[in-house]
Amino acid sequence: MSRRRHGTQGQDQGKTHHGSGRLRLIGGRFRRRLLPVPDHPGLRPTPDRVRETLFNWLALEIDSRTRVLDLFAGTGALGLEALSRGAGEVHFVEADRMVARQITQNLTSLDVTMPVHPQRADAFLDTRPVQPFNLVFVDPPFRQDLISDCCQRLEEEGWLAEGALIHVETETGLMPRLPVGWHLTRDTQAGDSHVRLYRRESA
Repeated sequence: MSRRRHGTQGQDQGKTHHGSGRLRLIGGRFRRRLLPVPDHPGLRPTPDRVRETLFNWLALEIDSRTRVLDLFAGTGALGLEALSRGAGEVHFVEADRMVARQITQNLTSLDVTMPVHPQRADAFLDTRPVQPFNLVFVDPPFRQDLISDCCQRLEEEGWLAEGALIHVETETGLMPRLPVGWHLTRDTQAGDSHVRLYRRESA
């Protein structure tokens, strides 16, 4: 869970490490690879232990057929971790072009080509999905009232496969309005973050 705190431009803000400038992948084929992240205000990867918890939940859910959307990608920590653990396709959406460019460079360093969309999440969701996604990471900037509308659009505009999993991360104390049919399967709190994993009920 890459983490945005307060950002000055809403979705334009990413997530970065406390001064090390490195993202460490913690599992899968790229385990222990260190990747550079930009020196960017408010940007840092989610702590390893929190990411490890999330991907333990997802251990039996990710394989070569899994299509992943990392909607507020920041450093790309979640999408890259899913890729490392065997996801077949990962789309990264990051509004800040410098941060998006670093995701592309990190993918190149891993000898992988995946789509990186340098645009705001709302603009991306204005496009038409070619295929629905099986796993979506929704980790927007905190305290900017972005998450409920984003989740409704994912549900209503064809972005989600039947039985899709949706990771939702919010500030502690916030309970966003989510679509009917999303069932909470796991949740945990870490610092000022509340991490939830939902499964979309099959039609």
